[in-house]
Amino acid sequence: MKLKLFKNDGSANGETEVDGLPVFEGDKGVQAVKEVVVAQAANARQGSANSKTRGEVRGGGKKPWRQKGTGRARAGSNRSPIWVGGGVVFGPRPRDYSKKINKKVKTLAFGRALFDRINDESIVVVDALDIAPAKTKVGEALVRGIAPSGKVLVIDKELSETAVLALRNLAGVDLEEAPLVSVTDLCQFKTIIVTRAGLEVLVERAKGGSK
Repeated sequence: MKLKLFKNDGSANGETEVDGLPVFEGDKGVQAVKEVVVAQAANARQGSANSKTRGEVRGGGKKPWRQKGTGRARAGSNRSPIWVGGGVVFGPRPRDYSKKINKKVKTLAFGRALFDRINDESIVVVDALDIAPAKTKVGEALVRGIAPSGKVLVIDKELSETAVLALRNLAGVDLEEAPLVSVTDLCQFKTIIVTRAGLEVLVERAKGGSK
């Protein structure tokens, strides 16, 4: 498989070959991608939403009025759920939304997602992120010269300080180091710009390695 290759200034520089990438046929790995994306979204939830029951809200120790003879409905506490300021019935409580995904499923999903993005030409390669000077204007010229519109993910094996300084303030542009890229990252960006070194790491991860 081949990918478009660009120079550091955003100009085209031919194509480069992708070696060692697992090849997928049919629907193999598609379900794994879905499961991992759902799990990553679930694991990002805090699960801290909370409401107080009638036993937790303040007050309510004294019976509002006597049981009989007032003409009003009987009431045992002013913290009843039907009273203003009372407790909440079946409200949200702190919970753990996390889902466990096996390592083999993660590897399969990562390989499939990477294969699909390369196959639809959404991933392009740059020689390196040698951005000098480290100015946002220079970084924008590089990124938007390759991807004029849409959300862009920029990946390198290790992000240099100059690359971070030049690209961190660009709207619609995210930065990530190759060992930390997730399946969700591969799926949600219109264009992915990766360095040669970063691509090697992604391919190795797709094969089940930890490079």
